[in-house]
Amino acid sequence: MLSTPTPRPDLPPGMAGEPKWDGYRALLSVDAGKMELRSRRGTDLRAAFPDIVTGAAQLRDGTALDGELVVWEEGRLAFERLQHRMQRRGPAAARAASKWPAHFVAFDLLRLNGNDITSWPYRRRRTALESVFSARRLTAPWTLCPSTTDQDVVNEWLTWKAVGIEGVIYKRLTEPYRPGARGWLKYKPRETTEAIAGAITGPLAMPRTVLLARYDTNGNLQYVGRTTPLAAAASSTLAPLLTVSAGEHPWTGWTFSAGWGSRETLDVTLVQPDVVGEVGVDVARDGAGRWRHPVRWHRARSDLSPVDVPASNPDEEEDFTDRSTSAQLGHSHWVMVGGSHDAPGLGR
Repeated sequence: MLSTPTPRPDLPPGMAGEPKWDGYRALLSVDAGKMELRSRRGTDLRAAFPDIVTGAAQLRDGTALDGELVVWEEGRLAFERLQHRMQRRGPAAARAASKWPAHFVAFDLLRLNGNDITSWPYRRRRTALESVFSARRLTAPWTLCPSTTDQDVVNEWLTWKAVGIEGVIYKRLTEPYRPGARGWLKYKPRETTEAIAGAITGPLAMPRTVLLARYDTNGNLQYVGRTTPLAAAASSTLAPLLTVSAGEHPWTGWTFSAGWGSRETLDVTLVQPDVVGEVGVDVARDGAGRWRHPVRWHRARSDLSPVDVPASNPDEEEDFTDRSTSAQLGHSHWVMVGGSHDAPGLGR
């Protein structure tokens, strides 16, 4: 099943909430001793994730799961490590698995003991999924996705930006699993913040996108993300404020990828890093503190200078690290199984 965006974080009546993970959606099945692991588009992922293949020995024959592949690093979800693993095969995949072990976060059970249970309501499938974890005493790489009907728990999850939780998925308790149907709701919080224009794509007179920057605590200008295509009005308003970089620019000699996993490089024009913009971002970041998803340019902020822009810092959300473990986890609502590869601070 798939989701459609919702603008509200409120837990709808008759629905359960689950954290939205910053990972790769995957379907997994074990039949007659054969394990299948495929992406949402049907790509065979077994060669890239030998640790998940090995872990399938813990599952009973006739089991099928829907879930998310994730990698933890230093207490946060590391999408860039997961992407690195997707590109490795053979001995390189084994080395990557040893360095960055993956978890399969299971959030739905589609087959149980060889029986198709997609017609069961979510509430019943969820109970069966929990029973599989407890009966089989599953350990790493298997993780049971949390589920709650408590708004306070949902609110807590939405503060976990620093570990890479992207938002919340809402699922109707009485709904069967309908492959391909958009029956779930997805809430992803967005925030408004500031960044510096470091470069542009398109002509200077009508910039197409803006490559955004922030200074780190050492005074280095760091790339933090790229905007979606600018509206005509925003482009024409921004253009007169930009000046082509004269002489050495902090990014001279840099190349920029057109997107995650893309080998295409962007044709950019470096500009003087003195224009500050107000931007809309979601919470997904990589280990370097860069926004993973395209950023929305709202407007130039001529009242601000680069020194007013927050520093580039991958650990920017100090709130999370200051909380106690019990406040982070909401013990009875979060389940993380898997011994030695568990993320720090996540209990069983």
